[in-house]
Amino acid sequence: MKMKMAALGMALTVAGLHAEAQQIRAGVNLANVSITDNGKVDDAKQISSFQVGIIGDFPLVPKVLSLQPGLLFTGKGSETSSGDPNSPTYYRATSNPKYIEVPVNVVFKLPLGSSLKLFAGAGPYAAVGVGGKVTREGKVLGAAFNSEKSIEFSNDDPTTTNYEEGAGYGILRRFDYGLNGIAGLEGKSVVLGIGYGLGLAKLQSGSNSTADNNDKHRVLSFTLGFKF
Repeated sequence: MKMKMAALGMALTVAGLHAEAQQIRAGVNLANVSITDNGKVDDAKQISSFQVGIIGDFPLVPKVLSLQPGLLFTGKGSETSSGDPNSPTYYRATSNPKYIEVPVNVVFKLPLGSSLKLFAGAGPYAAVGVGGKVTREGKVLGAAFNSEKSIEFSNDDPTTTNYEEGAGYGILRRFDYGLNGIAGLEGKSVVLGIGYGLGLAKLQSGSNSTADNNDKHRVLSFTLGFKF
């Protein structure tokens, strides 16, 4: 699996060398997880994380329409809690998994001047979990506890669509996928953007991603890019 992702990353890097323009991008992620049947967030709190990576730009229609694949290191997750911190029984957990993510967006550009463009686009993304931490704290009948451990991912092979290897309680699915949308302003050398990632895969291993919209990533991002 790691070899497959390394090969994919290398292929995207080589492809990026042939793009008309490239962009080094970094930004802030405001991440959460959907936990109700209609996909809206309820009882899960947003956490801050980050993203950094490279974006290519392949013109489909010169100056108007582009294909923009990318390779990102990005953080997701959420904070959940139960009870009141001042009560004898209380629990809070923060999960911040890290992913290597590959977005592929079709982007429309509207010139606003000689070097300024308004852009908007959308497309799919695929991601593989590579790390992250889970922290837990709380009280049981007044006795406080806290812990931190590395996130454990399943060893799922995405080519086996009817079986998930390494599934188990407390283990996250290694592979995430979904849809994203982006918009912003592109200048001669700087790009300001906002994006939203709508996860379609459940986080918990062994679960059916198509059953409902529970337990899926939701990420709002604000980014700054530099073209070269």
